[in-house]
Amino acid sequence: MLLFLLWLLLAIVAWPLALLALIVYPLVWLLSIPFRLLGISVRAVFDLLEAIVRLPARVLRGPRTA
Repeated sequence: MLLFLLWLLLAIVAWPLALLALIVYPLVWLLSIPFRLLGISVRAVFDLLEAIVRLPARVLRGPRTA
């Protein structure tokens, strides 16, 4: 909501810049998708490595009892 209000303020003060922002924002969002996917993949690899490193301790600890 705050972003929309800032855009409205920009539209009142400098409408050509506000129109440019409307055009550029979706393009930037599309260009950022591969970087988000890369971030998700790297996070998954680190989570897998953490699980592998912690596996011996979990096995030696034994089953959890409630």
